[in-house]
Parts: sequence; C-alpha cells; structure tokens
Amino acid sequence: MTTHTASLFSIATGSADPIYRQLVEQVRRLVVSGQLAPGDEMPSVREIAQALALNPMTVSKAYGLLEMDGVLARRRGLGMIVAGTAGAGKPAERAALLRPTLERAAREARELELDPRTALDLFAAILKEAQ
Repeated sequence: MTTHTASLFSIATGSADPIYRQLVEQVRRLVVSGQLAPGDEMPSVREIAQALALNPMTVSKAYGLLEMDGVLARRRGLGMIVAGTAGAGKPAERAALLRPTLERAAREARELELDPRTALDLFAAILKEAQ
C-alpha cells in the first residue's frame, strides 16, 4: 500500500472549473491511468488543504464526491484509500476524461477562427511529439 502526498495535485486558480472539480478530475485521471492503485492511501484533507492553500471543506467535498462514485473508500479513523474496484480504466473511461480538455480546445480553435482540419492536424502533430 503506497502513501501519496498532496504534491500529486495542482490547482489552476484562473480556471473556470471549480477547485473541487479540478481535484476530482485529477484523482480520476490518476486512478484511470494506474498511477493510483487500489489500496493506495490518499493524502489527508488537511494535508492537501495546507499544501495547496485551500479551504479544507473544498477538499472534503471532492473526496466525498469521489467516495460516492466508488473511486475512493473511507477507512474509519485511517483516512481515504483508492477503492478496491478502481484500476486502469477502459478506453471509453479514459476518453471521457479527455473530453473536457478537447471541448476547451475546440472552443479556443473556434475563437481563433481555425478551420477544423487545421485544428485536427495540429492535434495529430502534438500527439506524435508526445510519444
């Protein structure tokens, strides 16, 4: 069982996404990608709140949503762990996590008046560079 620190997370204060939602999405990505495995201990609410200068209620809300969705499990007196049912996600789950990022990129492409072919070609080039 691995203990993770609050350094796993980063918050974009200028983002339109609420902070609790950013935390939820980051945990989901880490679980689906296998970086967080079932049984891994999560940092405490206090640890994350202090490390990221957040209100503990914000972190608690994110953890609560993740627990309701079955991503995290609460152990009385010991904190949160990655649920035993979590693990590397199916391709559809991973694609669903990418969708919000692509929606933001599509909005920006429209705002910049880029035609779809140019935007897709750029995305394909970036994917090749990332390999």
